[in-house]
This record gives sequence, structure tokens and C-alpha cells, in this order.
Amino acid sequence: MRTLFRQTRLVNHGVLQRLVPAVVSALLLGGQVMAQTTPAGRNEPITLNFVNADIEAVARTMATVTGLGVVVDPRVKGTINLVTEKPVSRAAAMNQFLATLRLQGYTMVETGGIYKVLPEADAKLQSASVGVSTGGAPVRAASNQIVTQIIKLNHENANNLVPILRPLISPNNTINVNASNNSLIITDYADNLQRLGRIIAAMDVAPGTDVEIIPLRHAIASDLAPLILRLIDSGSAAAAGQGDASYKTTLVAEPRGNSLILRAANPARVNLVKSLIDKLDQPASQSANGAAGNIYVVYLKNADATKLAATLRAAMAGETRAAVATAPAVAGAAVAAAAMASQTTTGGQIQADASTNSLIITAAEPQYRQLRAVIDKLDSRRAQVFVESLIAEVSADRAAEFGIQWQGALGNAGSRNIGLLGTNFGTSIGNIINLSTSAASGTPSVARGANFGVAHQTNGVYVLGFLARFLEETGSGNVLSTPNLLTLDNEEAKIVIGQNVPFVTGQFTNTGSSSNTVNPFQTIERKDVGLTLKVKPQISENGTVKMSIYQEISSVQASTANASNGPTTNKRTIESNVLVEDGAIVVLGGLLQDEYTGNQEKVPGLGDVPLFGNLFKSETRTRKKTNLMVFLRPVVVRDAASLEEFSMDRYDLMRAGQKAAQPVSSVLVPVNEGPIMPAKTPRAAAPAAAASAPTVTP
Repeated sequence: MRTLFRQTRLVNHGVLQRLVPAVVSALLLGGQVMAQTTPAGRNEPITLNFVNADIEAVARTMATVTGLGVVVDPRVKGTINLVTEKPVSRAAAMNQFLATLRLQGYTMVETGGIYKVLPEADAKLQSASVGVSTGGAPVRAASNQIVTQIIKLNHENANNLVPILRPLISPNNTINVNASNNSLIITDYADNLQRLGRIIAAMDVAPGTDVEIIPLRHAIASDLAPLILRLIDSGSAAAAGQGDASYKTTLVAEPRGNSLILRAANPARVNLVKSLIDKLDQPASQSANGAAGNIYVVYLKNADATKLAATLRAAMAGETRAAVATAPAVAGAAVAAAAMASQTTTGGQIQADASTNSLIITAAEPQYRQLRAVIDKLDSRRAQVFVESLIAEVSADRAAEFGIQWQGALGNAGSRNIGLLGTNFGTSIGNIINLSTSAASGTPSVARGANFGVAHQTNGVYVLGFLARFLEETGSGNVLSTPNLLTLDNEEAKIVIGQNVPFVTGQFTNTGSSSNTVNPFQTIERKDVGLTLKVKPQISENGTVKMSIYQEISSVQASTANASNGPTTNKRTIESNVLVEDGAIVVLGGLLQDEYTGNQEKVPGLGDVPLFGNLFKSETRTRKKTNLMVFLRPVVVRDAASLEEFSMDRYDLMRAGQKAAQPVSSVLVPVNEGPIMPAKTPRAAAPAAAASAPTVTP
């Protein structure tokens, strides 16, 4: 008993006198019965001094002091320290008692006028205090008392606030969402609910501001809007968390008044956008481009403006697509929209003027410098390739012919039957019978070669009775063609040397018609016959030249030039892809043909007799040999000096040939001069000559 009084000391003497019988009764009953003493006056302050006191005993004491009905859960065990340095009101004493229980993991809830001391985890199921507020208004209750608060939201989405508020609530208490009326149900200590209420009130604001119209003084609205959207919305999507559309900053360009229409999530975002607009809406700085501003004209030296413009637009479009692909996912819609707008503008940034071979570029100065660096690399002088081809054709024809023919009549003049005996070989004028017939008609025709014949008179008429013919024929041809052409790197060139020959493809006549009108017609197709060379060179980095070659040699067969069905052409074609070193010679292909033809006519048996058999046979032999080779030599010409030197070398070669072909001087024939190309001084020599000349000072 002495120990209990030492632990529990109430400064107010009257309270102590009334409290002792209650404490003694509690000790005698083992803490099972709450003291039923009359509480002290409500306005009298008290001093608490419990050191290692049992929780249940302290709870009964506080019930006696405050006059409240307190029930202690059997699971509540342990001791507490509850000390006040100076007298406090009974409400403050109870609040301090609740705070001490809270630190021990217990709390006290009120149900039907009864206050229960129980574990904190069960308080949310037995708390009867429920409050309702709107817009996150703070609750009003004892700070250390667990209550349930229903907070209805006006603007913010309740689901968006749960991840923010959950870490601020004790683990034993709960927060739930009622999506139907957009409200939060929170069970926690009253003081924490007041803090949460202030947080919710600050966040439950209207997601958008009023529409503002911002006029621009210097910048162009349609150019400025995508740029600011790309800067602002890349961070707003991440700040929104759930990607709610209400958090988007809407910025629309109004071209007629050159102004921007703005609607943002909050005033802070409005001020941010306005600050960016003020910084960007500045007069253009004076640059070397002068009054043209951001429109630049680039005159090209070597490249084709139309092709280069298409190439640059494709490159910039690919860069824009890559930027969209690598953009952060949280920036999603805003970045994609700004990038697509930039891509649309890019399509009109570069235009070609074919008449002046120039590019018109609309871009800011940094972007123009980037494009100009690319243009300077692409607009470089391209190397050229001089292709020398040599087509050599050598042919040799040899023919030999030997034959003996004879004819004779058997019988007398006037006989009813006359016999004929003899041999005849060949056709046309080479045949003895045809030759005799033509001689009898007065128009003799003798075959080529050596002819030896004997004629005898028969009935007053000389008839050719014996003919021996000897012929040896030799023919040769040497055709050399050297078509040359100069072309740019990776550009196809073509040279055609020949004739445009007509070929009949169709005809119509009305022969046999009863009508007197005749209207025949023919359809003709003309084709090039001669020499054709098509080359497309491509120079590699190490100087090797890759060439796509098409070589054709065609000619009209002379014997078919006047044929009714049209002429027949001989055609030789080579189509190939080759790799050649600069200045090296490569053989493309060739034709090696050796043809032999033998023809023999003889009398069976007699023609096989050695030596004597030659009187009864005729023999012809022909041999034809053709060699055709095609060679190619590419020479890379990389600069103007090399081209000048190369051209002057060919010029001098042609001029020397003209000088060598001058006619011999003659007095009788006074035309003694042929045309000669004038002497030409290379351009490279002009600066040297000018430098060596003396300087004249006026």
C-alpha cells in the first residue's frame, strides 16, 4: 500500500482523500472492478505521477478523475510512466494519458458512452466517431483519439491521392477510396487527420485555369507553340503520375492575330509558360543574312538542287523519327505531338530552285549552320572517269577452186539419134552447159579465175567441148574501233556510232480488189546499227573503278540489204560488271572463229583414179578465220588540272594527225591546205605566264 501511494501522488488533498478508498477497493478485487467514487470538481487541476504503473490501474484512476466509464481490454498489458511537472486540467491529463497509450501501441475509443482501452490495430473496427467533410477540411476531435473521417473531393481524383497519403498514415490504420462519389475514407488519429486534411485541401484544386490570350510582338505564333509545348509537356506528364488529361498544358497558335491561346493546370504552370514566351518573344538579332532573317539561299556548284533538296528533307525526317522513338515514355503524347509538328515543318524547310540550281532553306541560324555543313560535303566536285575502249577485229578469208568439164556429141549430122557424153559441175556461169548456152546467144559470160576451153565446129556451129577452171581467192579485214567517252562518277554515259536502219514491220495492199483506189502502206521501225557503248562507272575509296558495261557491235549483212523481208543484221553484244584499277586495261571478251568449208564434185570411179581422176572432178575449198577482242581502260580524273591536262593531250594528238594529213603542195592544183584545229594554250599555264610578265605601274 505504501508503494502504491509513493507511485501515485495527487497534489490536491481532497482528491487524494476520495481516491484512496477506490484504489484500496481496486487492489482488493485484483483490478477487476472500476472505482465508483465521485470525481473531483471539473475545474480543479491535477498533477500526475505514475512511474512503472500498471496500465489497467492507471486507466481506472483516470476514469475516477474524469468521471468517464473506462473498460480495459484483457489484451492490454504492461506498465507506463505518466508524469506532469505542474498541475494540468483533466482534459489535458486525459489527452496525455492517450498519448502515452499511443506510444505503447494502445488507444482508447468511445462507443455508446463507454471508453475502451484496446490494441491500436483493433481501434479502426470499434471506433464510433465518424466525421464528414468536403474539400479536405480538417476534422475536429481529440488529437490522440482514433476517428474515421470521410472527405469528399471537389476537383482531384481520389485514386490519385491514395499513393501520396498512404505513407503518411500509421500502419495499423486505413485509407480507402469510394470511386462512386470521389471521396476518401480515412481512419487514423485526429491530429494526423487534421494534417492530412490540410494536405488534401491544398491539392484538391481546379485542374485548369481560365483561357488566356497572349499576343506576340516579334516571334511567329505557329513556330513558337510547338517549341513551348515540347518543353512544358515533357515534364507535366511525369508530374501527373497517372497521365490524366486534365494536367495537360494546352497552347494553340492563333495566326490571324499572331497570338497564343493558353490553358494550364494551375497558375504556376501559367506563369512558367508566360516566362518562356517572354524570353523567346524577342526581336531577331542582326545577322549576316540581313533582312532575309531565317530564310537562306545556298547556290550549289556541283550538285543538283532538286535531288539534294529531296535528300536533305529525307535525312531531317529520319532524325525527327529517331527523336520520337528515343523520347521518354512519360513524355509520350506531348513529345510525339511536338515532334510530328516539327516534322511537318521540316518538309517545307528546304526547297529547290531549279532555274538557279540553288536551295532555299528556312531555319534558325544553328540549324542552318548544321545543314550548311552537310551541303558543303555533298556539293563537292565529283570525280570523272574517262573510258577508252578498243575493239579490234581481224578476219582472213581464203578460197580455192579447181575443176575440168567437157562435153561431146556422138553421131553424124542428120542422124535420128545423137548421143551426148561429158561432165558438168557447179552452177550458173561456172557450168560448161550454161556457158555454152550464153555464148550461143551472143552474150557469153565467163566465170572468175583462169579458164581454159576448147570448142569444135559441129554443123557449122562452134560448141564448147572442154573447160578447165582454176581459182584462188584471198580476203582479209582489219577493223579497229576506239570509242571514248567521259562521264561523272556513278553516272551512266552512252555513245552510239552507226546508222539508223529502217526495218519493215508491216504492210498492206488491196491487190485484187474491184475498187480502182489503191492505198498501200508500210510500217517501219528504225534501229541503230553500228557500235554502241554504255558505261556506268563507280569509283571506290581505294581508287578501284567498278563499271557496268554494255557493248554492242552490229552490222547489216550486205547480201540482204535489199531483201524483201528486210535486211539481216550481225550482232555481237557484251554486258558485264567488272572491277578495274585506275589506268589499267581489262579485256571484256572476244570472239575467236575458224571456219572451213570443202565441196567436191566428181564422176564416180573415174574421179578417184590418181592424177587421171582430176579430169573428171571439180573441187572447192574455203577457210574463214575471225578474231574479235574488246578492251577497256578507265582513267579517273579527280580535279580540273588533271582534266585540262588530259584534254590537251587528246587535243594535240588530233591536231598532229590533221597536220600529217595535209596534201602535198602543188602548183597545178592550188588547194594545198586542209583544216587544222587551232593551237590552244592550257589554262594552267596562263597564271604562270602572267606571273612572269613584268608589272607595269601607271
